Amino acid sequence: MKRKYFGTDGIRGQSNMFPMTPDLAMRVGIAVGTIFRNGDHRHRVVIGKDTRLSGYMLENAMVAGFTAAGLDVFLLGPIPTPGVAMLTRSLRADIGVMISASHNPFADNGIKLFGPDGYKLSDEMESQIEDLLDKDMTAQLAKSHEIGRAKRVDGDIYRYIEHAKRTLPRDVTLQGLRVAIDCANGAAYKVAPLALWELGADVVTIGNEPNGVNINLDCGSTHPEALAKKVHEVRADIGIALDGDADRVLIVDENGSVIDGDQLMAVIADEWASEGTLKGGGIVATVMSNLGLERYLTGRGLDLHRTKVGDRYVVEHMRQNNFNVGGEQSGHIVLSDFGTTGDGLVAALQILACVKRQGRTVSEVCNRFEPVPQILKNVRVSTGKPLEDSVVRAAIADAEAELAKSGRLLIRPSGTEPLIRVMAEGDDRAQVERIVNELIGVIGSARSAA
Repeated sequence: MKRKYFGTDGIRGQSNMFPMTPDLAMRVGIAVGTIFRNGDHRHRVVIGKDTRLSGYMLENAMVAGFTAAGLDVFLLGPIPTPGVAMLTRSLRADIGVMISASHNPFADNGIKLFGPDGYKLSDEMESQIEDLLDKDMTAQLAKSHEIGRAKRVDGDIYRYIEHAKRTLPRDVTLQGLRVAIDCANGAAYKVAPLALWELGADVVTIGNEPNGVNINLDCGSTHPEALAKKVHEVRADIGIALDGDADRVLIVDENGSVIDGDQLMAVIADEWASEGTLKGGGIVATVMSNLGLERYLTGRGLDLHRTKVGDRYVVEHMRQNNFNVGGEQSGHIVLSDFGTTGDGLVAALQILACVKRQGRTVSEVCNRFEPVPQILKNVRVSTGKPLEDSVVRAAIADAEAELAKSGRLLIRPSGTEPLIRVMAEGDDRAQVERIVNELIGVIGSARSAA
């Protein structure tokens, strides 16, 4: 059953338009506060955000909702999503909130929710919240003397910095490395450069001047070209590109080439397997990860377990099957030895540790396999259900049959945008490109007809 508010990563949409309105944000605060208010202790929630202009509006609305439900609110200000997850546990909060639309443009915003254990809420818990959102919750409000308090605790970002620094192996320092980092004018604009500098790196920073509307704008992990240029300009040893809420990372090597999450997971899996610290006999990734990664891991005697798209599903599989490395091609990398969600800075520190220990360049360390040609294109869909069209379904079946022995086909609606994503991969690039273009045309025609 399709949910009204929650997608694959919380609630997300264009600011001041349904569902990302102050009214709904306040109702989310009341609903979540009601569900997590149990026992006679003083309940608390931590709220972090990225640097979007609409963050002030939604933050205040959520404060109203949570305090009305009787919870005390700790406002963290701009901080990476993994920082919210970590501080939810550290501050013994009942709930954690991150106000962010991650890699989306500034006009969008979103609400991500974490339980007291620092993990994103389950589908079942989100369904409970949805059930309350359209109901009259007046009876759930706290009595006058039980209304919550709110205070700003900006200094707690340094607790996250110390946490991130401790994930670098004790025998490694970053002295001698020139590191260029692009903070996407987002949530990590303070914490990431400072953590790297304190670990000894010579740090060159871009994307660290947020103004409310420039988050992810021609910068960060969705636009690594600016970082590649800076790496070349300052002769950096490595470039680190974060996204707006810093839960994903891409790396740029010393030559300016971009290295995606699949390659980074291969590096970490190799290193941890050689140290005997890799759990589960492999890693967890999504259906979007390249076939080349799967073949590489198989050759190393390691397994690749795939889940549906969304880092929360990766984490669920990791927890259920005792894996400690997982992630997505886009750069969400989850290292459960250190945290409960994707953490761009912590993942980058693991790559830096490999570079320092091996005494090789980033390009030598991070190019573990030759990716299989993979083509991904999107079709924007505002109305209708083109994937249910009989002509579209027949075309998909034909394409799957053609790729059966040499590749994969994946077609899915986006969980965060009104798009249908068409991805195919295989050893023959021309064949893959033709199949994707044909399917885009068929889906586009069905959309127009609807």
